Amino acid sequence: MQSRAGTGLKGLKKKRRIQIVALAFAALTLSVGLVAYAMQDGINFFRSPVEVLAEAPPETETFRLGGLVKPGSIVNREGVQFDFVVTDGGAEIPVRYIGRDPRPDLFKENTGTIATGRLIAGTFEATTLLAKHDETYMPKEVMDALKAQGVYQQPDS
Repeated sequence: MQSRAGTGLKGLKKKRRIQIVALAFAALTLSVGLVAYAMQDGINFFRSPVEVLAEAPPETETFRLGGLVKPGSIVNREGVQFDFVVTDGGAEIPVRYIGRDPRPDLFKENTGTIATGRLIAGTFEATTLLAKHDETYMPKEVMDALKAQGVYQQPDS
């Protein structure tokens, strides 16, 4: 009789172990699914002006717009707000910066930038702005987009 009781406990332990493994697998699957769902709109680092004009996002979608600041396009407004145009050589999109922070010191004409915001009535309303950090740096994604449009020029070293 004792051998039967011992076999019953082993069977119960094995069943419990299988339940724990199945529960862990289900939890892992659920968490991977939730992460993938959360990232579905944010996987791209930015969109170029050509991409935005080809497929305009809804006004409710927040995304990143990247390219070069068009020469002669920066217009100061009240406070820390200003307007400028982002171009990738194939298209241009007017940008209105409505953030709380002042313009980055390194933000200037004909330099790479990435702005985060929404496209509303043909104007990109940016709430954050990233500028290159020195004279030779440009985000790889911006450089690739400019190369695709044939307007990227290697900086002088």
